Amino acid sequence: MMGLEAKNITFSYGEEQVFSGLDLQILQGKITALVGANGSGKSTILKNLARILRPSGGTIMLDGQEIQNFPAKHIARKMAVLSQMSEAPAGLRVSDLVAYGRYPWQKGFGLLSDEDKEKIRHALELTSLTELAERDLGSLSGGQRQRVWIAMALAQDSEIILLDEPTTYLDMAHQLDVMQLLSRLNADHCKTIIMVLHDLNQAARFADHIIAIRQGAIIRQGSAGEIMCAEVMRDVFGIAADFFEDPRTGKPVCIPYATCTV
Repeated sequence: MMGLEAKNITFSYGEEQVFSGLDLQILQGKITALVGANGSGKSTILKNLARILRPSGGTIMLDGQEIQNFPAKHIARKMAVLSQMSEAPAGLRVSDLVAYGRYPWQKGFGLLSDEDKEKIRHALELTSLTELAERDLGSLSGGQRQRVWIAMALAQDSEIILLDEPTTYLDMAHQLDVMQLLSRLNADHCKTIIMVLHDLNQAARFADHIIAIRQGAIIRQGSAGEIMCAEVMRDVFGIAADFFEDPRTGKPVCIPYATCTV
């Protein structure tokens, strides 16, 4: 398995260039977090990696081959993508949405095979949604709905999961629930996870590798200890901060106390 990487990619929205000459290597079997200020290009980079957007220059490589050369179903078997504002049709049940994850593997008339049903059952179990399987999605809390989307990605049985701000709009308890779920999927099922995060302390606690981005450029990447420092906070986020060690995890915690000039 050779994984996912970007080589010298460039992307623009019309006349506005988001990034140019970007190189990025995703660590297989690890959790990678893309962090940066609003408008830094994090989500656009993720969408290029996911083949939602196509770079105007350079290449995205999947397992050593250019990603544009693969058919859509092959990509869906390799990568599951959860966007920031995922919405499902009204009246859909939890199990129905999770079943959509099996589409890349279906043949013929698209009927669910025994293997499909087992993958769906397992995905519901892993995300603690078995008892909610027949519930209408509209009746669930935001945190529960986010778990349903993650269950759909699990049913898809892809090696790589890409998520754009998976904890946005969730309260603290549901944010923790989602992040702990993703951590378990990585640890227990070897899923490679790439996510855009706004919360630096979440990134420091849960990610193996953090990529700090400013104006479409990678300013620094590495472990939480390498990213959570005064220089990166100033250059990437325009803040001054104090740093402490979390006594439970040993990971650094960032406490901003002032804005500063980048």
